[in-house]
Amino acid sequence: MLHPFDANRPVRPLAHRVPWVVIRSDRTHPVVMNGSSDPVDFVTVLRSDAGEGPRVELWGQVLPSETIELCLCPPGEDDVVVTLTWFRHWDGLEYVWHFVV
Repeated sequence: MLHPFDANRPVRPLAHRVPWVVIRSDRTHPVVMNGSSDPVDFVTVLRSDAGEGPRVELWGQVLPSETIELCLCPPGEDDVVVTLTWFRHWDGLEYVWHFVV
């Protein structure tokens, strides 16, 4: 369906790329890297294992190209959902991203 163009309508902010790169060469020890050119602040990692309940890690600031290894031991039969939250320094907003190992 076509909609009329409204020049007075506010423009939506552009989406930005998720800064994270996950290296999954070892299922129990994935490596998370800040693949952006900007630092990210107040990074929190929440891991959800069915058998052990949620676990939280506070990483603080993660610099560009910095890598951090997650320890997901002992290995479980089910997939582990990892949630990363962080703040971008120029807008002060909190962002959330999930991935499954």
